[in-house]
Amino acid sequence: MRNLVPDLIICFIIIISITIVQLVSRILHETLGGNPAIPSISEGSVNQHEELTLSQLIDQKSKEYSWLIRLSINTFGYLCILIPGFVIYKYTRKTKYLERSDKSLISNAIRFCFGSSEGDRGIDGRNSDKGAGSKKSSVQECFLLLYCLLGLMGSYLTWGVLQEKIMTQEYENAEKKKVHFKDSQFLVFTNRVLGFMITAVYLTVKRQLRQRAPLYKYSYASFSNIMSAWFQYEALKFVNFPTQVLAKSCKIIPVMIMGKIISRNKYEFYEYITAIMISVGMIFFLTGSTDESKTTAITTLTGVLLLTFYMVFDSFTSNWQGELFKTYSMSSIQMMCGVNLFSTLFTAASLYMQGGFYSSLQFAAEHPKFVLDCIVLSISSAIGQLFIFYTIATFGAVVFTIIMTLRQAIAILLSCLIYKHSISFLGVAGVVIVFLAIFLRVYCNQRLKAIKRRHASADTAAGKPRLNV
Repeated sequence: MRNLVPDLIICFIIIISITIVQLVSRILHETLGGNPAIPSISEGSVNQHEELTLSQLIDQKSKEYSWLIRLSINTFGYLCILIPGFVIYKYTRKTKYLERSDKSLISNAIRFCFGSSEGDRGIDGRNSDKGAGSKKSSVQECFLLLYCLLGLMGSYLTWGVLQEKIMTQEYENAEKKKVHFKDSQFLVFTNRVLGFMITAVYLTVKRQLRQRAPLYKYSYASFSNIMSAWFQYEALKFVNFPTQVLAKSCKIIPVMIMGKIISRNKYEFYEYITAIMISVGMIFFLTGSTDESKTTAITTLTGVLLLTFYMVFDSFTSNWQGELFKTYSMSSIQMMCGVNLFSTLFTAASLYMQGGFYSSLQFAAEHPKFVLDCIVLSISSAIGQLFIFYTIATFGAVVFTIIMTLRQAIAILLSCLIYKHSISFLGVAGVVIVFLAIFLRVYCNQRLKAIKRRHASADTAAGKPRLNV
C-alpha cells in the first residue's frame, strides 16, 4: 500500500498557509476600520461601509503613504506563495520524496515544480531564426525589419498611452461621477495571466512543454518582474509619463551594478561615460519638466523613489534571466511562460487577500470603458513581449535597442500631445542628452566589436602561433 503520509503533510502545509492568509486579512480589515466580511455584488442595498474590501480601505488613506501600505500587503501575499513553496521544497529534498513516492497527482505536481528534464537540443528559437534569417534576401530582410518595427511601435505605444490613461485619468460611471482606478496589482495580474495563456498555447502547439530548468527557478525573476511592474504603475500617480519613460533609459546604471554583483561582468570605459550622461540628462529633465497636478515636493520625491525601485527590480530580472539562459539554454518563450505563470500565482494570491478581485471587478462593472482599456492594455503587453523575442532572435540586440529607443522618444511626444504635459527648454535638453548617450553607447559597442573582429582576422592571416598552456 502506498504511503500517504508525505502527501498529507504537503496538503497540511498548503492548508495552514491558506488559513494564515485568511487570519491576517481579517486582522488587517479590523485594523484599517473595515468589516472582514466581503459581500457579493448583489448586496448593493447593504451599508456602504460594510461592503468595503481591504483594497478599498487602503484607497481611502492619503495617497502619499497608501502605496506603502499596499506594497507591504502585496509583499505578504507573495510570501504566502514563496514560503510554503520553500518549505515543501526543503521537505521533499530532505525526505527524498520524488525518489520514494509513486506517481500521483501531488507527486507529479511536485516533480513538475522542483524537477528538471532535458529538452531537445536547438530548442532556442533564436538559433533557428538566425539560420532562417541568413537565407533571406535583402527585400525580405527589409520587410521583416518593417514588420518588427511596426509590431514593437504599435504594441508598446498603445500600451504606454493606455497605461497613462488608466492610472492618471478619471473614468465616468452612469451617474456621471468621475473616479480614478487605483489598484495597480490588478493591472499586473491581467497582463501576466494573458501573457501566460498565450505562451502556454504556443508551447503546446510547438510541443515544447518539457521544461529545461526546474520550474521554481522562474519564481525569482517572476517576483522581481511583478515588483518592477507594480512600481512602474504606481509611479504614474506621482510623476508624469514622460518622466517615467526617460527614467527607463537610466535602467542601464542599475543593470550594470546588478551585472557586477550577480554575473561579475566587466564594463568598458565608454559604458561608464554614457551611464553618467544618462544620469545628467535625467536630472535636467526632472528639473525642467512641470506637471500642474503633481507639483508638491513629497509627491515628486515619492515618484522618484518608486521609479528607483522599479529600475532596481527590473535590472535584477534581466540579469537573473540571463543566468538562466546560460545555465539551462531554454527558449525565450519558455522563459516568458514560466515567469508569467509565477507572476499570475503571486498577484492572484495578493488580490485574493485584499479583496482586489471584488473591488476591481466592481469598478469594471460600473465603468465599461475601463474594461476595454484593460483588455487592450493586456493584449498589447503580451504581443509586445512576443515581438521583443522575435526581433532579438532575427536582427540581434543592437537593432532592437535602436527601435526601442525611437519608441521611447515617440512615446514622450505622444504623451505630451495627448495629455498636454509641458516641458521647458532644460527638460528638452535632458531628453536629447539621454537619447544621445543611448545611441553613442550602441555605436561604441558596435565599433569595439568591429575592431576586435579585425584584430582577430589579422592575427589569423598573419599565422600567429598559438601557445599551449
